[in-house]
Amino acid sequence: MRLVLIGPPAAGKSRIGKRVARLLGLPFIDTDSLVVAAHGPISDIFATHGEPHFRSLERAEVVKALSADAVVSFGGGAVLDAETQHDLARHPVVLLTVQPHAVLSRLGNGKRPLVADVESWIALYEKRRDLYERLADHTVDTSDRPTDQLAAEIADWARQNATQPTKESTR
Repeated sequence: MRLVLIGPPAAGKSRIGKRVARLLGLPFIDTDSLVVAAHGPISDIFATHGEPHFRSLERAEVVKALSADAVVSFGGGAVLDAETQHDLARHPVVLLTVQPHAVLSRLGNGKRPLVADVESWIALYEKRRDLYERLADHTVDTSDRPTDQLAAEIADWARQNATQPTKESTR
């Protein structure tokens, strides 16, 4: 089984994804963590080489991650790549959303190069919202519910939908 989590920065993809993986008895793969492990901090990559270079590194890690049976958490912008969008048609995808009121406390670490504050987060999310929604099979708002409850809901959905036709086969 493979499950992909997408969504804006600070939606909880890594935090919740780890718990979903545990519930499903699968490994957890975070594509941002893979990029960091291989190339250093994302903010440094952006500052030194720019976003296009980061996106190419990210795409390579997405390809690797999608080859494993795992719960895979994408960085917020990984879905911008057309090939990644095509790849997602073959996998169950859960969109994690979050409301602006819950984002502020999640942005505090300064490690998110494209979202320094809530206003920039809102602009980024609004720009990507239609794409996220188009790619998702299921959506969960992470704003105000406990992480364990959210993870259990997503794991239950994944178990129920593991054998469903993919988006690609239903087109």
